[in-house]
Amino acid sequence: MKKINLIIVLTLVMFACKNETKQDVNLEDNRAKSYDQNDGFITVKGDFVYFADAAVLQTPKEIYGVVIDDNMHALADQVKAYKKEATDMVPVTVRVRKFEKDSLEEGWQYKVEIKEILKVEAPDPNKEDVIKLAN
Repeated sequence: MKKINLIIVLTLVMFACKNETKQDVNLEDNRAKSYDQNDGFITVKGDFVYFADAAVLQTPKEIYGVVIDDNMHALADQVKAYKKEATDMVPVTVRVRKFEKDSLEEGWQYKVEIKEILKVEAPDPNKEDVIKLAN
């Protein structure tokens, strides 16, 4: 009887083990990381542009002004590879500190300070949301 129980347990253990491959970047994992670390940072996915001393991060629901610092410049350097024109917006995933701007400042209600660059993606070439004016 002991041999049968041992065989059943070993069989269950062998079939319970799985070989799973690790995915590159999972936004949900990064979002959970933001909450689990409890450091006040959030994960944001949106379109980034830096042009003429102004940086903007646009999500589907909100537009944020970006604090210009070393991390923002590092992101701007990574984004350059995907831009065709200086005003092109590039999809990024970053961890940020979100805060409300000073009431005397111009710009959007909320600003973000980039703390960690998680992912920079190539823009969708089939996206047709840009209107260009020509002479």
